[in-house]
Amino acid sequence: MTPLMDKAYVGRTVLVTGDTGFKGSWLSIWLHRLGARVAGLALPPKSEEDNYVICGLGDKNEHVDGDIRDYETVRNVMSEVKPSIVFHLAAQALVLDSYKDPLGTFQTNVLGTANVLEAIRGSSSVRAAVMVASDKCYENRERTRGYKETDPLGGRDPYSASKGASELVTSSYIRSFFSATHSASVASVRAGNVIGGGDWSPDRIMPDCIRALRRSEPVAVRNPDAVRPWQHVLEPLHGYLGLGTLLLKGGRRYSGAWNFGPSPKNRYPVRRLVEEVIRTWGSGSYRVKKDKGAREARILALDISKAARLLGWRPALDFQTTVRFAVEEYRFHADDPEESFAQRAGQIDRYQKIRKAM
Repeated sequence: MTPLMDKAYVGRTVLVTGDTGFKGSWLSIWLHRLGARVAGLALPPKSEEDNYVICGLGDKNEHVDGDIRDYETVRNVMSEVKPSIVFHLAAQALVLDSYKDPLGTFQTNVLGTANVLEAIRGSSSVRAAVMVASDKCYENRERTRGYKETDPLGGRDPYSASKGASELVTSSYIRSFFSATHSASVASVRAGNVIGGGDWSPDRIMPDCIRALRRSEPVAVRNPDAVRPWQHVLEPLHGYLGLGTLLLKGGRRYSGAWNFGPSPKNRYPVRRLVEEVIRTWGSGSYRVKKDKGAREARILALDISKAARLLGWRPALDFQTTVRFAVEEYRFHADDPEESFAQRAGQIDRYQKIRKAM
């Protein structure tokens, strides 16, 4: 996938919804490295430490502050930017927040997805779209085998249910509007639990670790035995970009759903991740905090055999390297945004070298 990807985005206009977010900002950096013209639509960043802010993407992306729940805003941006490919990442992405604001979660993740797809349908410029979902879109049966793209969608909590519903919306649009030869090629992608520098979301274990370690406090761990498919943010982004390349080449056969998760060897309980972060950081401890609130799944896993078989994609980083990359990114500090951007770009280059050596 890499040789095609290296040339596919040069000079191409790409719209990233959610470009101020964690994954959207990393994707924006990678797209700039690939020579793309990057436009963004998202709510303003939440923190001065967010990846988008520290890397100066406000001066690099053609960004519009806007809410994907407002169809007119989405349509107007699509009309003005005239992208040839859209990466839709804007979302309410936290399980615990979905219990606090279920209506807002459904509006953002379901209606927002429909708004983006409808704007794409009305666009004469868009040739391809990658709709970013979540591994939590599957009806969780608490089983150890990874979920396949053909498994039932569902969700006990509002976040998971909203992601399952958004996938139904995407599937409906693909089958109803994006199957004709003259239409855009659209796919949806589902990743595991991503970690990496620049994510400061509350109630996520990696940011919680770094905040505590910076303060020399024990890391509070809610669900130490919950198993998750840990992966560095660059792993799924490589899959998204490669899939986007194939869609742009007229590959309607690549439409539909795709899993981009880690190797089964990277499925570890939260406790093991925290221990590896502390070991890599060089000091620290953790304590188990009883979770009296909302219930989260005990185990999550993805089956990535489809992407391996049909796209030739597989993860490149082992568990220790995944954590090391993330800790390096959190430790890095520079007052100059160009230095931060260069550090992130350097991580992408290192990751690419690892992939090429596979």
